[in-house]
Amino acid sequence: MKQTKNKSSLLTVTVACIGVVYGDIGTSPLYTLRECLTGQAGIAVTQSALFGFLSLIFWLLMLVVSVKYISFVMRADNDGEGGILTLMALAIRNLNPRWIPCIMFIGLVGGSFFYGDGVITPAISVLSAIEGLEIIAPSLDRFIIPFSIAVLTLLFFIQKNGTGGVGKIFAPVMVVWFITIGALGIGGILRNPDVLQALNPYWAMHFFVEFKTVSFFALGMVVLSVTGGEALYADMGHFGKKPIRIAWFVLIGPSLVMNYFGQGALLLSQPAAIKNPFFLLAPDWALVPLLVLATLATVIASQAVISGVFSLTRQAVRMGYLPPMRIIYTSDVESGQIYIPVVNWLLYSAVLIAIVSFKHSSNLASAYGIVVTGTMVITSVLIGIVMIKNWGWKSWAGGLVITAMLLIDVPLFAANLSKIFSGGWLPVAIGLTILVIMLTWKTERSRLLRRLRQDPEALEALITSLEKSPPQRVPGTAVVMSRGQYEVPLVLLHNLKHNKILHERVVLLTIVTEDVPYVHNVQRVIIEPLSPTFWRVIARYGWREKPNVTDILYRCGLEGLQSNMNETSFFMSRDTFILGEPRPWYLKARGKLFQVLQRNSLRAPEHYHIPPNRVIELGAVVKY
Repeated sequence: MKQTKNKSSLLTVTVACIGVVYGDIGTSPLYTLRECLTGQAGIAVTQSALFGFLSLIFWLLMLVVSVKYISFVMRADNDGEGGILTLMALAIRNLNPRWIPCIMFIGLVGGSFFYGDGVITPAISVLSAIEGLEIIAPSLDRFIIPFSIAVLTLLFFIQKNGTGGVGKIFAPVMVVWFITIGALGIGGILRNPDVLQALNPYWAMHFFVEFKTVSFFALGMVVLSVTGGEALYADMGHFGKKPIRIAWFVLIGPSLVMNYFGQGALLLSQPAAIKNPFFLLAPDWALVPLLVLATLATVIASQAVISGVFSLTRQAVRMGYLPPMRIIYTSDVESGQIYIPVVNWLLYSAVLIAIVSFKHSSNLASAYGIVVTGTMVITSVLIGIVMIKNWGWKSWAGGLVITAMLLIDVPLFAANLSKIFSGGWLPVAIGLTILVIMLTWKTERSRLLRRLRQDPEALEALITSLEKSPPQRVPGTAVVMSRGQYEVPLVLLHNLKHNKILHERVVLLTIVTEDVPYVHNVQRVIIEPLSPTFWRVIARYGWREKPNVTDILYRCGLEGLQSNMNETSFFMSRDTFILGEPRPWYLKARGKLFQVLQRNSLRAPEHYHIPPNRVIELGAVVKY
C-alpha cells in the first residue's frame, strides 16, 4: 500500500511539474523552425538546410537539456533549491576569498539577465500563438496585437489572486499540449519518414561546411529551441529532481523532437508552409482548437516566467541584493506562491512596450537569445567551480566538463551577439539596469554597515554605563532593531537623549539571512544575555522564509526570555542617509541611486511583520 501511495505521489508531482517547469521550452516549436529558415539570408528551404537545422535542434536538446542541465547542473542544489543565485552561493562557499567578488559579479549578471528573459518570453510566446489567426482567417491579422495585449493584461491582472486556482488547470492543459504536438509530429513523420535521417549528427556538421559563415549566425535561431532550459534548475525546489527528469525523458523531450521533425517532414514536401509550419502541420478542422490550446499553453509559459521573476526577486531581497519590497504570500500552504506588486506592473509595462514596438514574433525572435545564452555560459562557469570546490572533483575532470559545456555555450552566445542591433539591446538593457540596481544596493548598504558603529567594546561600555547609572526605568520590554550584532543602535541613543527613559528589559534584535533556503526551528533563535537587563537576540532565516517578529518573541519565550506583546515596544530608526566625504561623479551617482531605493523600500515594520501599534520610530540623519 505504501509503495502504491509513493508511486501515486510521484506521478502527481511529475504531472504538476509539466505545467510549471516546461512551459517556456514547450512552446518553442511555435516559432523556432520557422525563424531558422526565414531569419537567415542565403538559407532556403532545401533538404540539406532542413536536415541541418533539425539535426542541430535535436543534438542541442540532448546536450544542453538532457546532459548539461539534467545530468550535471541539477546535482548542484542548496537544500533542494536551485537557480542561478543558488549556484552562485554554492560556488563561493569554498572559494578563495580574493575570487569571491568576481564570482558574485558573474552570478548577479546571470540573475539580472533573467529579468530580460522575463520580458521577451511572454511577448514572443503569446504573439506566436495568436498569429495562428493569420492561417485561420487572414483578414483578422490586424487583431493579433490587440488580442495579445488583452490576453497578457488579463494574465498580469490576475496575479494578485495567486496562482493556486489557475495552477490546477496548468498541468492538464500542458499534458494535452505535449501529447497534441507529439501526435501532430508523428503524423508529419509518417507522411515523410525520410526526415528521420536528420537524427544523424552528420547533417549538423555538413550544415556548417555547406553554409560556412552564415551557418554560424544561424545558431542564433537554433538556440530558440532550448530557451527555458534554465527553468528545470530554477524550479527544482518546487518539485524535486526526479519528477523533472521523468517528465523530460518520458513526455517533454520526445514530444518536442517529434513535433520539430514533423514540421521538417511537412516542409520537405511543401516548402511554402514555412509561413507557419506549426499550424499548417494540423488538419483544417483542428486549427481553431489548436489555436485555443496554443494560446493557453503560451499563457502558462508566461505565467511560469512571471512566477520565476517573483521567486528570483524574493531571493535577491532576502540575500541583500535588492531593497525590501512588498511581497504577498498568496497561499497558506505553498511558500513559493507569491505576488510582488511593483515587479508585476513593471514587468507588464515592459512586455507591452516590447509587443507594441516589435509587432511580430519574428521581430522578437531577433531580440531573443542573448540573455539566455549569456546565462548558459555563466551557469557552465559556476557549475565547473562547484564540481571542483564543492564536489571534490579533480581539477582536470572539472576542467574537461566545463570546457565541453563552453564549447557549446560560447558559440551560441557569440552567434546571438549579432542580434544586438536588431532588438537584442532590449533584454540586455533591462538586465544591465537590474544589475546596476543590485550592485548599488549591495555595495552602498555594505558601506553603510561598515560606517555604523560595529564595535563590541563600545556596545559593552554603553551597556555597562547604563547598568551603573540607569535613567528612569519604565515597565515592559523594548525590542531595539539592530542591523549588526555589535552595532550601537542609533535609535537607542536617540531614545535616551530625547525621552531620557529605559525599559526594564532591552532586547537588541538582529535578523540574519543565511545562504540556505530554510533554517531549522531549533537553530532559529540565539539568545545571549549581555547584562541583567540587556539581551542580544539573533534570529536566523533562510532566503525562502519570511521573518516574523511575533514568532521570534514566541521562541524567545520558549528559551526563557518571556515578554508580553501588549507590554513590548519595538524601537526602529527611520534614517535619512546623506553622502559624506566627497566622491567621484560615478560614486556620487551610485549614492544618489541608493538614497532613492532606500526611500522607496518597504519599511521594516511591514517587512518583519511587526504589529504597527507597537512600533516607535525615531528619525536619524546618517552620513556614510
